[in-house]
Amino acid sequence: MSEQFLPKKDEGYVVAVVGATGAVGQTMLEILAERNFPVDELFPVASSRSAGSTIEFKGKEYVVQDLETFDPSGVDIALFSAGGGTSKEHAPRFAAAGCYVIDNSSAWRMDEEIALVVPEVNPHALEMARENKIIANPNCSTIQMVVALQPLHRAVPIKRVVVTTYQAVSGAGGKAIDELAKQTMQLLSSKSAEVNVFPARIAFNVIPQIDVFMDDGYTKEERKMMDETVKIMESEIAVTATTVRVPVFYGHSEAVNITFSAPMDAERARQLLADAEGICVVDDPSAEDYPMPSEAAGTDPVWVGRIRNDDSCANSLHLWVVADNVRKGAALNAVQIAEILIRHS
Repeated sequence: MSEQFLPKKDEGYVVAVVGATGAVGQTMLEILAERNFPVDELFPVASSRSAGSTIEFKGKEYVVQDLETFDPSGVDIALFSAGGGTSKEHAPRFAAAGCYVIDNSSAWRMDEEIALVVPEVNPHALEMARENKIIANPNCSTIQMVVALQPLHRAVPIKRVVVTTYQAVSGAGGKAIDELAKQTMQLLSSKSAEVNVFPARIAFNVIPQIDVFMDDGYTKEERKMMDETVKIMESEIAVTATTVRVPVFYGHSEAVNITFSAPMDAERARQLLADAEGICVVDDPSAEDYPMPSEAAGTDPVWVGRIRNDDSCANSLHLWVVADNVRKGAALNAVQIAEILIRHS
């Protein structure tokens, strides 16, 4: 990169977390602390409903500020996780004050002028943010997939990807987590399950719909994965997706079928993935060892296993990809972007 994004500050940086009381916002704060991000001043910000409450960061209590009245002047980096409408309204206001905004919503992802970044894949795209100051965090299911695709694509260009996701309810927010827990208890008590968040019962079920259906029969979630993958990887890879909600609290899983432009066998892919940043390979069929969301939850890597040749199609492989959707799929990716913004050679 041609020059540093933010000047070095020995005392640290002024950081705002917008949506600080939500699940992703709280995880952002945890990861900032875990990774010892140099925070000099912290401003937790949220809607008026949460304003005035307190959050804890590194043993100190902070009062949550009201987003509507918060003045972003002097803020270096703002991590946004407050929904697309909120981001559309307030991210430009923060950017105009000179603050880099890293936004977790879908509001800016497919804007041609906005960088859509996964640090292990396309950190160079951050150059786009020097002028407009806004950076988009991709969809959680897209992030983990492209982290696994990139080291393979770098070695042998990918032609086509077919992915089916098995996505945890936490991807739909706190009410969805509560609904799975409540329905499970209701059904185990021989009661009827109350359905409020999802289009059908999620406990002891799978729902082949995430977000609304579009005119072409795909859901909005599927379209996000397809379009975002092409933008992030800067390649006209043909991508098709089926996204499914499953009764898991945390951790998205994906069955990914990849067709390459030239031969790529499982053993070479396994080594490329094992050597790649941000990936842990767990792939020992003899010991029935493979990634599962129950083990990935609460961790940072993208976990890859079930790496095998697809004998039905030339130059093709299968992968099983698992990650914590709230950490790497949202909060961690945003903090990693912030770390690049303050990195100095």
